[in-house]
Amino acid sequence: MKVINLKDIRIGEGMPKIIVPIVENTSEDIIKKALSLKGMGFDIVEWRVDFYEDPLNLPEIIDILRKLRYELDTRPLIFTFRSKSEGGEKTISDKEYTALNKAAAESGYADIVDVEIFMNEDVAKENIKNIHKAGVLVIGSNHDFNKTPDKDEIVSRLRKMQEMDADIPKIAVMPNSEEDVLTLLSATNEMHTKYADRPIITMAMGPLGVISRLSGELFGSSMTFGSVGRVSAPGQVPVEELKQALQIVHDALE
Repeated sequence: MKVINLKDIRIGEGMPKIIVPIVENTSEDIIKKALSLKGMGFDIVEWRVDFYEDPLNLPEIIDILRKLRYELDTRPLIFTFRSKSEGGEKTISDKEYTALNKAAAESGYADIVDVEIFMNEDVAKENIKNIHKAGVLVIGSNHDFNKTPDKDEIVSRLRKMQEMDADIPKIAVMPNSEEDVLTLLSATNEMHTKYADRPIITMAMGPLGVISRLSGELFGSSMTFGSVGRVSAPGQVPVEELKQALQIVHDALE
């Protein structure tokens, strides 16, 4: 399977890489949060742009990205507008979404841009094309905050993301039972061992799904989300505790 080299991070090899989301509402608070993360044991930052007070003001967005790039130094940065239909904070039109992602990719400050694969296939393809043309990677994502699809459906969605040339397919689901968590883990393992030619990210959200955030190295998920303060999705584990748990699993598998 292909390993993705991003600055000094190798995604798809060894311990799952830890992503910390920034979910603040103002420019000042976003930069303060970035400053507070310095020296902490994680790998990648995700800026959740939908939490920002004016996410369609492109000059402001690019200026914040510039400041984040400076403060984060060599840490990779993911740019994500999560739509309300997939659990985000705000609604956005297809045209606005495409323009926002294109501007972020072309700015040179973001290393990865998240694209919601199933919002509209033509729109998703246009976004992926624009982002790749700018030399930036794509996370192809899908989120279900209500339920866990069956195993075949989860695998089908991940394979679709891969077919659409997302560099890192990602799916997050909501379990309503312990069996749902097992479904997500089984689907992850099947995708990883049978179909994936690139790193994938999977997780079950909420308290029931915490185990899926810790066991990625065993089942095949290459990255996981940890929290420093405010979370971007239910079930995220504080970074230092998450790192310790990932290390325990990693050492056991060595």
